[in-house]
Amino acid sequence: MEDIKKLTDVALIACLAALIAASSVFVLPIGPVPMTLQTMAVAIAGMLLGPRRGILAVLLYVLAGVAGAPVFAGGRAGLGVLFGPTGGYLAGFAAMAAICGMARHGQPAWKSALWLLLGIGVLHGCGIMGICFSLGRTPVQALIMDAAFIPGDLFKSVLALLVWLALTRKGTHDRRA
Repeated sequence: MEDIKKLTDVALIACLAALIAASSVFVLPIGPVPMTLQTMAVAIAGMLLGPRRGILAVLLYVLAGVAGAPVFAGGRAGLGVLFGPTGGYLAGFAAMAAICGMARHGQPAWKSALWLLLGIGVLHGCGIMGICFSLGRTPVQALIMDAAFIPGDLFKSVLALLVWLALTRKGTHDRRA
């Protein structure tokens, strides 16, 4: 029985890592950091898998990209991507998945929404730091660049919350932390 649980964990982590990778295909190039659907996929991964497995899904996704799979935004790959303008956001995905994983089945939707908002805030903080370091921008300049993503990320978070609520109402998720 324990082997089946471990196999299920691995399968769920791999499936959500694949969802994050697939969401990088939809790119809106708005500057050095493109807009993708990854924020929504990371939030879903965290909420469905919980903090620990959500982080593992993000790490699997990042490792695949570093190893050469074209899974980063725009089909990019390699270690260099982590040190570019999107590197801070990629690092922030793990933190966001962990924070979104704090949403619990049975708690009011507004509490889950607060976890999502906190996750978005941390993600954007990491992204701003990445822009500062990789592009040599001041924090204010990086914040202005990052501000373009906030409305879309809020919308994608609402969609992620609706997906999660729909799945948890039907009892189709496995929520061990």
